[in-house]
Amino acid sequence: MSERTALHQRIGADISGKIRSGEWPPGYRIPFEHELTRQYGCARATVNKAVQALAAAGLVERRRRAGTFVVRPRIYSAVLEIPDIAGEITRRGRSYAYEFLGGVTRAAALGDVDMAALGAAGSLLDLRCRHVADGRPFAFEERVINLTSVPEAAGADFTVEAPGAWLRAHVAWSEARHQISAINPALAVARLLGLRTSTACLCVRRWTWRQGVGVTFVRHTFPGDAYDLIANFAPG
Repeated sequence: MSERTALHQRIGADISGKIRSGEWPPGYRIPFEHELTRQYGCARATVNKAVQALAAAGLVERRRRAGTFVVRPRIYSAVLEIPDIAGEITRRGRSYAYEFLGGVTRAAALGDVDMAALGAAGSLLDLRCRHVADGRPFAFEERVINLTSVPEAAGADFTVEAPGAWLRAHVAWSEARHQISAINPALAVARLLGLRTSTACLCVRRWTWRQGVGVTFVRHTFPGDAYDLIANFAPG
């Protein structure tokens, strides 16, 4: 290993360590290349190589004329799994918080396409909550639980436990359907996520059934820079 290679790796490790420790948080502008050149007493090409590697790893973003900034870490989830949002956030070393925004029991309404797809026709528990990562709104959740299928949900305390976590612990499911789309959030949703209505968001809608009986429908809205969906597959 050459001295230049060793040095550019050390520079990258130093910067990566500051990012991962939180010393340099998302949005922080790291020192300019000429500043790092002076700090490490090396050629600018060495610093440039280190910063390029950090950008390729998704830790920093280079902006023309503005500098290089720490990017906000993204959360990844397999498309065909039922996600554990809290678990996905905490596994990546980020702090998680849950906020209950309200709930009401109501009758199924005619013309409710989402619930018609679920096949729910009796009493429904309508819930709203928000998931937060590192103090920043991460997802707005709108969920409906079919009380005909899951009557015990009426006695659950969703002010302290997210409905998705409660359902995973108490209700088995046998079939699920995802629908994924890119959207601009409605004004009320944008406010809850701290976004503009022009911001690109990821909307994931999911229906789950147990032996053909509808259990729950949920719509998660994520800021577009916060969440990715990944699926592994093979031919045939």
